[in-house]
Amino acid sequence: MSVSDNTNNKELNGHSNPENGQPLVLSCIDGSRYTGAVCDYAAWIAGRTGAPLKLLHNIERGNVPAVADLTGSIGLGSQEELLDELTSLEQQRARLMVQQGKLMLQAARERAEMAGVKQVISCQRHDSLSESLVELEDSIRVLVLGIRGEEHGDSEVGLGTHLETVVRALHRPILVVNQDFAEPRRIMLAFDGSEAARKALDMVASSPVFRDVTCHLVFVGGPEKAEALLAEGSAELDRAGIAVTANCLQGKTVEALVAYQREHDIDLTVMGAFSHNRLRDLLMGSITARMLLSTQRPLLLLR
Repeated sequence: MSVSDNTNNKELNGHSNPENGQPLVLSCIDGSRYTGAVCDYAAWIAGRTGAPLKLLHNIERGNVPAVADLTGSIGLGSQEELLDELTSLEQQRARLMVQQGKLMLQAARERAEMAGVKQVISCQRHDSLSESLVELEDSIRVLVLGIRGEEHGDSEVGLGTHLETVVRALHRPILVVNQDFAEPRRIMLAFDGSEAARKALDMVASSPVFRDVTCHLVFVGGPEKAEALLAEGSAELDRAGIAVTANCLQGKTVEALVAYQREHDIDLTVMGAFSHNRLRDLLMGSITARMLLSTQRPLLLLR
C-alpha cells in the first residue's frame, strides 16, 4: 500500500501521517542518475527492518529564480508588461518543477512497492535540503541519498553540493549511494575506537539490516593498538551472531581501506563521519570526504 503525509506546511499535497512515531527510512529523490539505486537501497533497509519508507523530493528555493530587476534596461512604457510576463513564466516554471517532482515520487513509490515495502510515504518540500532534513531528523532511522545530485548530470567526479553539510548537520546513520543496487553480503567496518566508530559497531551488531552478512572489521595503524580494539569489536559482533573477520591494515587510512575493499569485494563500508575539528579537516582533508571521493561502493556514515 502507499500513503502520503504532510509533515508541515512546507510539504505539499499530503494527507495524514501513518508512522505513529515509528522511526523511518528516509530516501532523497531528486532525478539524478542515482535516484533508482537510492530508492532500491532504502527499500532494502526498510524491508529488513520493517520500518516505513519515506520518499522526499525537495525543491530548493534557489532553483526558482526571482524576477530580475530590469529597471533602466527597458523602456518605462513596456517595463510593467514585461515584468508581469516574466512573473507568469516563473510561476509556470515553479508549477512544472512541483509536477515533475510528483512524477518522480510516484515512480519511486511504485519501485519501492515492487520491492516489497509495505508502507511507503511520499512528500515534497520547498526548503534547502539540509534544513528539510534537520526538521525531519527526529523521525529518521536511516537517511539514504546519492553521492551527487541532479545538478551534476552524468559526472563521475566530485561530491553533491549539499552532501557534506547534510552529513555534518545530522546525527543519524546516512547511507551514501554511488552505484546501482547490489544487496550487501560483505561489509567492512572501519573501527578505530572513536565514539563514532563505536556507534557504528553497536549499530552493526544490533541492527537486523546486517543479519546474515559477513563483517570485515578493520583497523588502520600500528599492531600494538589494533590487537585490543579488534578483539573488543570482534567479541561484540560474535555475540550478535555476525560472522566477523578482523584485520589490521598498514599505510595511509583512505588508501588502505579502499585497497582492502577492492581486494575482498566489499559491498558496503561502515565508518564514523567527520571529526569535530574543522580546522584539521581544512588543513589535512577529511578522511570521510576522501573516502567518499575514492570508494566505488556505498558508504554508511555515523556521527
